[in-house]
Amino acid sequence: MLIIPIKDGENIERALKRYKRKFDKTGTRRVLQGRKQFVKPSIENRAKIQKAQYVQHLRDQEALQIASINKKKPLIS
Repeated sequence: MLIIPIKDGENIERALKRYKRKFDKTGTRRVLQGRKQFVKPSIENRAKIQKAQYVQHLRDQEALQIASINKKKPLIS
């Protein structure tokens, strides 16, 4: 249970915003959505592998961009 202390004279909108931010940080919503439907372990593993491949692809693309930028820079002698 999340507890948000409200200070004297604090706007309710501001307190609600703090509550929403704290709720998002705890990951409660993600857990609840994950429990809605059973997912087979093989499907979970496949999703993890696909995510890892995607992240690796992004890192490779970034490395290529950095390498191409370094090639274009003229050397100062």
